[in-house]
Amino acid sequence: MNLASLDLNLITALRALLEERSVTRAGQRVGLSQPAMSAALARLRRHFDDDLLSRVGSRYELTALGQVLLDRTATACDLLERVFTSQADFDPAHETHTFTLIASDYAVAVFGAELARTVHAEAPGIRLRFQQTPTDVTENTGTLLSTADGLLMPHGVISGFPAVELYRDRWVFLVSDDHPDVGERLTLDDLRRLPWVTYQRTYDAPAVRQLGMLGIEPRTEVSVDSFQALPWLVAGTRRIALIQQLLADRLRGVAPVRVMECPYEAVPVQEALWWHPVHTHDAAHIWLRETAGRIAVPASSPPAQPRRE
Repeated sequence: MNLASLDLNLITALRALLEERSVTRAGQRVGLSQPAMSAALARLRRHFDDDLLSRVGSRYELTALGQVLLDRTATACDLLERVFTSQADFDPAHETHTFTLIASDYAVAVFGAELARTVHAEAPGIRLRFQQTPTDVTENTGTLLSTADGLLMPHGVISGFPAVELYRDRWVFLVSDDHPDVGERLTLDDLRRLPWVTYQRTYDAPAVRQLGMLGIEPRTEVSVDSFQALPWLVAGTRRIALIQQLLADRLRGVAPVRVMECPYEAVPVQEALWWHPVHTHDAAHIWLRETAGRIAVPASSPPAQPRRE
């Protein structure tokens, strides 16, 4: 398809129509009269050879193609906005800008908080918005990165995109302070027989995938989308949880749990800031990456010793 032959104004009209599911409301949203929006809908229907919106009783519903286009159109609009707001120069001390970063609560606590402090001191007009990492991050990485300024994610989960290295961490386990079956050390047999609390999708963590090579498949009893909730879901139970040492240090004392060494040599966490290539030469994004790269995160603690928290 020749993009030069397309009317890019139709993209904003399409997005408004699909999200509002009303010609009148869509027109009000983009500043078009109802006749003008009706004409835009007619053009879009001819282009896609599909109704996109079909009337059901007193309301409109999306057709199957309209449902597909709903997310794609939002992504396209966000990407176009980023393209046309790109800057050749960026002065952080005087600019007003919002950066959107996708990150787990672990990354926000360990790195995001320090980044926010630095931005506050150096660029008072800059805003940071952190969004939770979705469960389908590995299936839709390109789409996800095209609508955000970056993704805080360790190596070993995604690949194929540029990244700046941030910091290194290590994995440890949490067990209840009064766990009846765990002594001074965790064993591989403990990992095999005890129930787990896991973060979202267990198999995304390289340290967990290693267990498969050892013939161990975690028996997940509870899954949660927050690393910081792990201590509370372990305390007072027979469950165990894999957690990053830096976060465990920050959560020390919040719940009656013990921090235990991994009974195998777990691959370390190498956290990075990943971005879509469309941002590579943008001055604002270059400043963000350089700022992120120079922030020093304190190294993780020495190997944990079994103790009461």
